[in-house]
Amino acid sequence: MEAQGKSSEDDDGGERGLLHSWRGYSYSVVPERLLLPRPVLQVALGAQHGVLLVEGGQVYTFGELPWKQTQASQPTKPTPENALSGQRVVAVAAGSFHSGAVTEDGSVHMWGDNAAGQCGLSGLSCVPNPTPVALLEPGGAQSVPVLELACGEKHSLALSAQREVWAWGSGCQLGLKEAVFPVWKPQKVEQLAGRWVLQVACGASHSLALVRCVGPDGIQRPPVDKCNQCNQLLYTMTDKEDHVIISDGHYCPMGVEAREDPPPTQTLKASPSEPILPSHSSSTSTPAAPTPDPTPDPEDSQKGGTTTAARPPSDPDPPPSPKAAASTSSSKSSPYPGEKEVKEYLRKLSDASQTEAKMANGGLHALQAPPSGRGQSALNSLVASCASAVGERVASTYEALSLKRMMNFYLPSSRLEALGGAADGGAERVRREESVQAKKSSSTGDIHEEEAEGLRRRLSLPGLLSQVSPRLLRKMGRSRTRAFALTPMGGGVPEDQEVFPTLQTEVWSWGHGEQGELGHGDNLDRLQPFCIKSLNKKEVIRVSAGAHHSIALTAQSQVYSWGSNLSGQLGHMDTPSTVPRLAKLSEGIRVWDASAGERHTLLLADGDCIQPIIYYSGQQVKEAGEEEKVEKMEEEEEEEEDERPGGYTQQPVLLPFCMNLGFVSSVVAGGRRCVALSDRNVMGFISSLHELASAERKFYCKLCDIKSQVLRPLLELESLSSALGPAATELLQTLAGRFSLLSHLTGQHGASLTANLRRGRDVSSLLMLEHASIFLDVYNDYCSTVGNFFVMGGFHALTKPSLDIFGKSPELLQRLSECSEENTVTSDLLVALFYLPTQHLHEYGRLLLKLATCFEVSSGDYQKLQDSCSKFEALTLQLKRKRKEAEYTFHFWKSFPGKMTDSLRKPNRRLIYESSNKSLTVQNAGRFSVNWFILFNDSLVHAQFSTHHIFALATLWVEPAPEDNSGLHGLKVVTPEETLTLLASSSAEKTKWLRAINQAVDQALSGAGQDASGPASKSDPPISRTASYTFYKDGRLKDATYEGRWLAGKPHGRGILKWPDGRIYTGSFKSGLEDGFGEFACPNKALNQGDLYQGYWKEGKMHGLGTYRYASGEVYDGSFQDGMRQGHGMLRSGKHNTSSPSVFIGQWLQDKKTGYGVFDDITKGEKYMGMWQDHQRQGTGVVVTQFGLYYEGAFKDNKMMGTGILLSEDDTTYEGEFSDDWTLSGKGVLTMPNGDYLEGSFSGEWGSGLKVTGSYFKPNLFDAEKDRNRAVKLGRMSVRAEEKWQAVFEECWSELGCEAPGEGEHLKAWENIAVALTSRRQQIQDSPEILSRSHSKTLEGLEVIPQHEGPITIERYHSIRLYLLKACDTPLHPLGRLLETLVAVYRMTYVGVGANRRLLPQAVNEIKSYLCRIFQIVRFLFPDLPEEGGLIPEPAENLPDGNQEMSADTRTESPKPGRVVSSSALLLPVLLPRLYPPLFTLYALEKEKEDDMYWECVLRLNKQPDLALLAFLGVQQKFWPVSIPNSLPAPGGKQPVASSTKDACFASAVETLQQISTTFTPSDKLQVIQLTFEEITQEVQSLLKQDFLWSMDDLFPVFLYVVLRARIRNLGSEVSLIEDLMDPCVQHGEHGIMFTTLKACYYQIQHEKIT
Repeated sequence: MEAQGKSSEDDDGGERGLLHSWRGYSYSVVPERLLLPRPVLQVALGAQHGVLLVEGGQVYTFGELPWKQTQASQPTKPTPENALSGQRVVAVAAGSFHSGAVTEDGSVHMWGDNAAGQCGLSGLSCVPNPTPVALLEPGGAQSVPVLELACGEKHSLALSAQREVWAWGSGCQLGLKEAVFPVWKPQKVEQLAGRWVLQVACGASHSLALVRCVGPDGIQRPPVDKCNQCNQLLYTMTDKEDHVIISDGHYCPMGVEAREDPPPTQTLKASPSEPILPSHSSSTSTPAAPTPDPTPDPEDSQKGGTTTAARPPSDPDPPPSPKAAASTSSSKSSPYPGEKEVKEYLRKLSDASQTEAKMANGGLHALQAPPSGRGQSALNSLVASCASAVGERVASTYEALSLKRMMNFYLPSSRLEALGGAADGGAERVRREESVQAKKSSSTGDIHEEEAEGLRRRLSLPGLLSQVSPRLLRKMGRSRTRAFALTPMGGGVPEDQEVFPTLQTEVWSWGHGEQGELGHGDNLDRLQPFCIKSLNKKEVIRVSAGAHHSIALTAQSQVYSWGSNLSGQLGHMDTPSTVPRLAKLSEGIRVWDASAGERHTLLLADGDCIQPIIYYSGQQVKEAGEEEKVEKMEEEEEEEEDERPGGYTQQPVLLPFCMNLGFVSSVVAGGRRCVALSDRNVMGFISSLHELASAERKFYCKLCDIKSQVLRPLLELESLSSALGPAATELLQTLAGRFSLLSHLTGQHGASLTANLRRGRDVSSLLMLEHASIFLDVYNDYCSTVGNFFVMGGFHALTKPSLDIFGKSPELLQRLSECSEENTVTSDLLVALFYLPTQHLHEYGRLLLKLATCFEVSSGDYQKLQDSCSKFEALTLQLKRKRKEAEYTFHFWKSFPGKMTDSLRKPNRRLIYESSNKSLTVQNAGRFSVNWFILFNDSLVHAQFSTHHIFALATLWVEPAPEDNSGLHGLKVVTPEETLTLLASSSAEKTKWLRAINQAVDQALSGAGQDASGPASKSDPPISRTASYTFYKDGRLKDATYEGRWLAGKPHGRGILKWPDGRIYTGSFKSGLEDGFGEFACPNKALNQGDLYQGYWKEGKMHGLGTYRYASGEVYDGSFQDGMRQGHGMLRSGKHNTSSPSVFIGQWLQDKKTGYGVFDDITKGEKYMGMWQDHQRQGTGVVVTQFGLYYEGAFKDNKMMGTGILLSEDDTTYEGEFSDDWTLSGKGVLTMPNGDYLEGSFSGEWGSGLKVTGSYFKPNLFDAEKDRNRAVKLGRMSVRAEEKWQAVFEECWSELGCEAPGEGEHLKAWENIAVALTSRRQQIQDSPEILSRSHSKTLEGLEVIPQHEGPITIERYHSIRLYLLKACDTPLHPLGRLLETLVAVYRMTYVGVGANRRLLPQAVNEIKSYLCRIFQIVRFLFPDLPEEGGLIPEPAENLPDGNQEMSADTRTESPKPGRVVSSSALLLPVLLPRLYPPLFTLYALEKEKEDDMYWECVLRLNKQPDLALLAFLGVQQKFWPVSIPNSLPAPGGKQPVASSTKDACFASAVETLQQISTTFTPSDKLQVIQLTFEEITQEVQSLLKQDFLWSMDDLFPVFLYVVLRARIRNLGSEVSLIEDLMDPCVQHGEHGIMFTTLKACYYQIQHEKIT
């Protein structure tokens, strides 16, 4: 409404929601206009009163209102219900003598007669004013919100927001399990709980509900297997010797009302999990022969309603229960078919020419053919039900042949007939067989199937509902093609369930049925809701209930009516009908609103023009009813009425005055009155809305006709698959599916437009604006499918099958396809027919444009409508073009040589251009060669005599060949494996081909569906693109498939390459070869594992860093070159618990270990550090074992061979010749730990008895101490430190762009650093979890290149130091990587078995060589940095310099005027913390004995109290804190020390010294010593109250005391470490002296016990 407000602001009240009221039917009836202040939105009529809802939510009542005590008996004009003022009402309802209203918040108000409790308020016989009524869940305090109400004579129904039905009042029409009436409190109708109810309606004493069919994820209620009333089993099983009889013959003694009585039409669609009894119905009729045309007419639906239709074979023999008729077609009581029937059945089977027989045959075939969905499910269900009962999974083994036999025998002919599908009732039977709706079957089998298979089965059902006749599926059963479903429920159209109104509905009824108003085929009452089976699949979208008759309106604009017909209110002349039948309306009348009154029915329909027309059927108003009239009617009208015979209409009649009412939006009938609501057509808006809805309804009816009269018969033809061939048959089935999808969407859209007319009439609720994409997609898919079928010659092939169906003069096709030409070929008619829906898009565009013109151009609605209109128009043009392409392609195939057609003709392949006119040839072609080029939308085909080659367009590049003087019009075509030069016959042809190919390539790349570029666009396709291709030429890539980025015919960028043997490469490509980072997996069949490489590639080979995991379990991590391991790398073999675990780290050359490397043999417990060649130890090396043996010397051919030194744990030493591992052979000297030695010739393995020929010396007897230190000098025969790990440094240099250390430009090096950082950072950003926040901060800092030229000042020196700290902190920086690798190799060498004290000197030298070599790189990057030991001058002013010194941790304390540059000062802070653990361990092992002596002494002396210890150490009294009793407390706030105190003196100095263990670098440790001295001095000065200069004699004892009290465990190791790695320039400075003091203390303490 708001939308229209814009265009008719002036007089809104008078334009919308006008109310007209009249009675009965006569030529002279003139409706009276009831004037109200605002537009009326809804009307509800009771027996003698009416309720109106107007815009703004106010409610008016008119007519006789006896419950208003104040009012006289005469009828009133509309008066407002003031009790509701302040509430915004959204829906109203009127029963015979009571009314109800629903407010915005979902609360219910009732008023009027309450004698039967229909107002839901106890204790009042009538309720004068609207009073709230609460719907409360049992035990709940919160009222349930309500959407709509319906009121009958003595009852009321409410539909809650949860789509459940609540009832109150009196009578069985409540559907409650109550025995006592009235029911005052609203109660939920349990039978419908859990279902999605769409609408409720109340007759005088019956109720109707429109329910959405359960979808695939529908109700999961447990299957019912006991009767609700008498609690007996619904199914029984009788086990015969070769089969099981399932009986569902339970009869409930509690009264027939209590149980559901499905009409004999036991179609396959009860509602799910509903227990259903076989029919004990009163109606019998002879089954009619099925007609091939399933257009329903009343007789048909009657037949459909009464044959024992499709009771599925899972219920083959009704039980011999006395109450249940075995088969409605024969009156005998035996459950088995008589001999006559069987003979008749067999005769039918044999006579294949008859349609019935075909169908029956189909039915059985369907049962026997596993591929057919129908047979499968029926058989499954039976087998499953038996299985569940007997407790075995018979279903899985299909021991069901006996069941099959039994079925074939016990199918009475009437059932066959049913299977054949009687007209609409039967022919639609299969529609949902394969789909969700299979669950709705009334067969016991299906119920049991649900019980047996449960949820799994339910959820595995496809989401499509078939809407085709059984014949279709049977056809497929017979031809063994796949069964195909014709209609979507939720599956096809996205968001369908949520957005569009559903068409999959059921009508449920309950209450009094004496007039047949329940529609179950009998006159029995029903205490609970039951589904009207014959309305299933009729797509009912609205129900209405009169006093004793009911009406259902379908999406196909048909009206079904049933119940009392005393006044002709059913709209057909049949006697009262107990089953729904079609109302008689002339051809082409499409009803879209209907309402039932006491004895009449009003129908609102589309006429010939846009304005709706009204039909009336039922009671004429007699004079007797005169006093009830609201309007005074003219005399002649009454006379006319009297003249009418019978006083009621024979069939619905047109009300002549309806054209004067304007655009009627809804009609209401109630009591004896009729009401219509209409709008005036302001600015054409209303008429355009009506036209849109009317067009959609008309289109839907048309589609349904095509489906039932053309598609279905075609698909059911037996000869179809043989005429079409399997491919085209499948395409036709796809086409049928797409057609159904389109048809279904149209039906849903029509229903939604109709609903919009009835209530809102605004633009905002038009689904085709919000969800245009759904329409566009469905049409696009449909059109493509039609095109595919057309191209494959499908319509052509259908000519013969259509002759069988439509005969030689296909008027039906001509009429349906709207083809006016005479004598058109059948195939052309079919093409026109199936392309017909695409014209509807244009209609959409036209009507949306028409609607848009009703709005201001600037308004949002105009914009919306305009946009959607252009979308539909654009698609219309696109589909027209698609159709032309399909026609062009079809005609091309007709003329193309047959052999190639078969291999080239594909459904979605369209012809664009071809060179049959010699417009394109190959350069340098032979004289007699034939070259035919055909350009399709997906490939370019080069055809020669009998062969052809297909080039996929996605991997085709074309460019004009450079014009040379020869005047050739050449095109260069590049594909991944060929490059062709093609010559065009003229420059025009050249341009044409070039453009055609480029455009085709562009569309192939963008996805043919988009077609964004029109025929004239000239954009060249991108030279770089993503595509997939399989190589066919011999070579490395033969049969491999590549998927990824391309550039000019070569893989370039990211991609995946797969070989048929299972090899896969994923990563970067460059010019057709693997290049950049990539992952390569190669299966190893023998080991059932695969090799996997992850790393860098160059020109198709592994090159750079990578990790290779071998199938054998080995892992190589390191550098590659040309596909081989080369450079520095680590190879791990085996896990720790496998046969031979080992680790090698070192240098490789051409896939072999060559150069320096460390090999850790974990099984033997040996570690080798030395030179290698060709995988063998060769040259000098060192071996240590876990048992403490140490060997250094020469190796050859992987053995200790040549001169070497061997030491055992206890210092026994052998120096001499070796011939094999641990095997002595030749001259040598063996020295004992005590200095005795053997000299001579040795042979034998160490530790297993040596043979010696030689002399024994005991030197110590004679030359006292002279020769004692014969100890061997180790390290002479090991690899020199600077020769170790050269590959690691070389890699760093090459990463900086230098071929050899120091050779290259430092500017280039900085560029390389920036590139390395950026590329690696990008790689990591793909997986951000690797990167911590601090890490990414570091990276950002590094991306700025520091100033690296110009004189070095102290400030620049510090900035370099900070840069190095940062650079070494991230492995993405070349220096950081270098450092990470060095740390790895260092730990590899000196951890584990390598922690051998004899390796200490080598470990120290290795660190020094690292420093030296890294310093070389740093000086290369910062060329102005002075060399080792060089000076950086201090700035002139000294003050800030002092601060700087302090801030820089005061590395050097020399009094020189400047800073000495040293590698250790610059780099140790970076390197040492990472190498500290293995290094310190070696120191601790080396100094073990000394440290033990020292520690023993420390522990002993620390038992002394402070004063005793000070005295013992000879500290002068004046330094004792206790000597001056009146002194101030020391800076730590300590009191003078008592004689027994411990650990009080010099406590702060002690604490400072203890920190030496927490620092890493020598300079930091020296800093700690300095601070200790400062603390001591400070304390002494506070004692002496004066400046004081130390002499060594005074200082040493005090410092010794501090050292003892500090209790540093490995002081010896600390001292050695400082000594070895101290900056040489510090040795003679202040720090040097302090260190010497500490060292002296250490030795003093060791020897303390001697003194």
